Amino acid sequence: MLFRLASGISTAALGWSLIVAAPAHAQTQSASGNAQAAPAADAAAMPPAADQTSPGDLSAQGAATPAAVQGAEAPTGGADIVVTGSRITRSDYTSASPIVTTGEAVLKATGAVNIEQSLNQLPQFVPGSGSQGGGASAAASAGRATLNLRGLGDKRTLVLLDGRRLPPSTVFNVTDVNIIPLSIVESVETITGGASAVYGSDAIAGVVNFRTRRHINGVEIDGQMGDTFRGDRMAADLSAVAGWTSKDDRFNVIAEAGYTKRDELKGSERSFFDLGILSSFIGQGTFVPSATNLPSQAAVDANFANLAPGTVSRTNSLGFNNNGSLFSQVGAYNYAGPTSGNYVTYGNVVRQPVARQQSIERPLERYNFFGKAEYEVSPALTLYAQALYNRTDAQTNVGSSLTQFITVNVSANNPFIPASLRSILASRPNPAANFSINRRFVELPPRVLDAQFDTSQFIVGARGKIGVGDWTYDIYGSRDRTVINNYISPGVLGSRVNQLLQAADGGQSLCAGGYNPFGLANANGISAQCAAYITRRISQYEDIRQNTIEGSVQGTLFTLPAGDVKASVVGTYRENKYNFVPDAALIAGDVFATNATNPTRGATNVKEVAAELFVPILKDKPFFHTLNVSLGGRYSHYNITGDIWTYKAEGEWSPVRMLMVRGGYQRAVRAPNIGELFSSPTGAQVQIGNPPTSGDPCDVRSVSRTGSNAGQLRTLCIATGVPASLVDTYNFTTVAIPVTNTGNLALTPEKASTKTLGVVLKPDFASPVLRSLSISVDYYNISIRDVISTVAGNTALAKCYNQDGSNPTYSVTNTFCQLITRDNTGGIVNVSLPYLNLGGLKTSGVDFQLDWSVPLGTLGNLGDTRLTLNSVVSYLGSYQIKNFATDPFQEFRGTIDATNALPLPRWRYTTTGNLTLGDFDFGLRWRHLNAMRDVTSVIRPASPAPGVPAYDVFDLTARIRVNDQYQFRMGVTNLFDTSPLVIAGTPGNTLPGTYDVLGRSFYVGFKARF
Repeated sequence: MLFRLASGISTAALGWSLIVAAPAHAQTQSASGNAQAAPAADAAAMPPAADQTSPGDLSAQGAATPAAVQGAEAPTGGADIVVTGSRITRSDYTSASPIVTTGEAVLKATGAVNIEQSLNQLPQFVPGSGSQGGGASAAASAGRATLNLRGLGDKRTLVLLDGRRLPPSTVFNVTDVNIIPLSIVESVETITGGASAVYGSDAIAGVVNFRTRRHINGVEIDGQMGDTFRGDRMAADLSAVAGWTSKDDRFNVIAEAGYTKRDELKGSERSFFDLGILSSFIGQGTFVPSATNLPSQAAVDANFANLAPGTVSRTNSLGFNNNGSLFSQVGAYNYAGPTSGNYVTYGNVVRQPVARQQSIERPLERYNFFGKAEYEVSPALTLYAQALYNRTDAQTNVGSSLTQFITVNVSANNPFIPASLRSILASRPNPAANFSINRRFVELPPRVLDAQFDTSQFIVGARGKIGVGDWTYDIYGSRDRTVINNYISPGVLGSRVNQLLQAADGGQSLCAGGYNPFGLANANGISAQCAAYITRRISQYEDIRQNTIEGSVQGTLFTLPAGDVKASVVGTYRENKYNFVPDAALIAGDVFATNATNPTRGATNVKEVAAELFVPILKDKPFFHTLNVSLGGRYSHYNITGDIWTYKAEGEWSPVRMLMVRGGYQRAVRAPNIGELFSSPTGAQVQIGNPPTSGDPCDVRSVSRTGSNAGQLRTLCIATGVPASLVDTYNFTTVAIPVTNTGNLALTPEKASTKTLGVVLKPDFASPVLRSLSISVDYYNISIRDVISTVAGNTALAKCYNQDGSNPTYSVTNTFCQLITRDNTGGIVNVSLPYLNLGGLKTSGVDFQLDWSVPLGTLGNLGDTRLTLNSVVSYLGSYQIKNFATDPFQEFRGTIDATNALPLPRWRYTTTGNLTLGDFDFGLRWRHLNAMRDVTSVIRPASPAPGVPAYDVFDLTARIRVNDQYQFRMGVTNLFDTSPLVIAGTPGNTLPGTYDVLGRSFYVGFKARF
């Protein structure tokens, strides 16, 4: 894609309001944008929440719960509450910002043990890092689970717990939602769009606020387990929550402990991945001819005497059969090795489908603890404290280690060289010179990336009444820390391998038996001493800290005829620190299949002051049932990037009680984080795909080498590093390229403008069939400039080699060509990608929601029977990106990008129908994604890859309420076992999370209260 969307792009405010199933006592968000319980900071002003589901509440747990558009009944006692997206308490709970509220019951009904998997089923989310995916993407996410609103990048989605920031899990200030215990979550409120005036930086794509349960009396145990119908990926979750509230309601304590375990699922367990990620680095190994020391064609022809002379070019990579003969990797001539399992001949090349070896569902083990307490000393002082601790162990299997053949040099005197290769080597102009090979270390255990996260947050604070009118204050301090230990095991050390291959005895004097890298005869036969000699457990240590002090006051300024004019003022100081210590072998670039990585450390801080004003203008007038305006502004001073302002203006107008029109404008920002500012050169891998429609444009199999400008492209390939002696037979032997990201202290904040306009209609019908019908339609539009990102590796290739028309003269001085480095065989060894303020993004769309609840008992003798229907539909009108300020925008609406994990369908919707029969509740959920073109139709229109058809998945859910103490739930996801879709026409290439790679699965769960 144009920007490197792994770094993310931002989008816009989303206007919509989704009410998705929550227990009735949770006061679930309605289509009006009504919010529910206040955050913990305001709990003293709230009455205790119910701690048990009442009879008949099951209908609300699987579908929407309609509520009045305006003037909905306030919480018991008329207490003020805080709506997500504002700091001001109000006696009603409508919002000018469209809010999506998801209840705890709906999260449970998805069958997932991870919150991100549950939320990703909603149309406004695009799957970010999570439980699924392997290879380079797995290494980058290291087991984290992140949220990505509107496909704008998880760095631009601010995640809160009770209105406060959570600890960051990466140098890019991204929150790992694995740390949030699902059992203490009452609901999740989502505002899609700019909210920086209220919450500060990072809230460009939107805000996801997890609200915790505020009062629990007794003990509650919740357990769930699930598996696929194939029985190959079990997931289980068990939690216990206990709470106590004093009789005078002045002292309240809640504590939680939980355990989650998820099994691994490998690509080899799904036939879809039999051809996934077809690497040409193979276990047999191949000899890679040097452009400056090529063997003779006659010697090559002699080894392939059964073929016509010249059939196998002297520039071809030659592999090793176990009988000592050679085969041509390109063309697969004389190949006598395995052709099933982890070895295939595909596209006339001997290849190894590494996705079969990788984790497509990552194993995870998690322990979490949460506790909070508050004590009201007096109306003027309530003391509170909160603690969160999470330990997560996540693993990713990334397959057999592969060599970076530019560093693997074999002595021409190596005793293990087969006779057939010796004749080839002897024909070179310099027969005594070292030579290069590449191979996968299939004789070693598969590489496993093991990530251990220890995350903690401690909050202490005080709040109360100031003593002037209804004004209140709240001040707290938060100390956050995330320590991450990453391990690569086994890590293959290039220096040690080269020592063995350079030794005159093949390394037998260094370790028992030495090392024979030719063919598979020695596979799984390397001695334990030699395996230990060339491998080591590689470590990386990260320490991420965040400290926050925040104080706020809010209350009524004065009263107008339409109501109270309210205001809030907030002051914040926040600092972030980061320290990254990689293994010495990583710093030296001595670990195969891993780019050189350097230490990074840095710190940032910000001082902020913000204010909001709520003004009720008219009430109970002709054509003005209500008219309210909300204004807000924030001034921020960053120690690195300086001063910046954000602001908002929103309005709510109800001409009549059943209709509300809402809209607003927000200016949002995202300040550069420590990673983007301070990162030392850090290596990564980026998928570029297979020829001919993707991959290296200089590959002779590429469609670019056969087009009308093939001659100019050939010249450019030579100018950028492909040797002239190899250019006419050049093959790039793998599907990924190494890139290096670098920080930039000259970055400035991203700036976004968000506009929303929506209509909510809840007709006041007398008929019980239509009484609970509500409809909302919301338009959003956003424009972002100075986007902080890197250019994607595949985009750099497309732009350098004119695949998108941006280098029509095929000039080697093109900016993107200067980023690419090749070795003496023509292979791409690095693409330099510094963080930059690039171009911009514009996106817009419309969201629709229908909520309808029908009491069927009113239509006949059906008793306490209810049918509920909830449908949320998202239409993407535009998604445009430009790389630089001088570039034109390109339209990506309706495309899918596998490299950057970005699906952008025009239509996406989730529809849920529920039937409630007393204490029994049954639901059917339909998830739909529209057909999409491949992203290459935009970035490489001359040779686009195939797109994907529409995708539909159906789920069944059920709940049974035995009594006030016991409930059971169960369900089947992907009822019809729909397979994931093939992206870009490349077998085994898909988007896990977007498309279901598990297949038909089930879950069963229970909840018990004592």
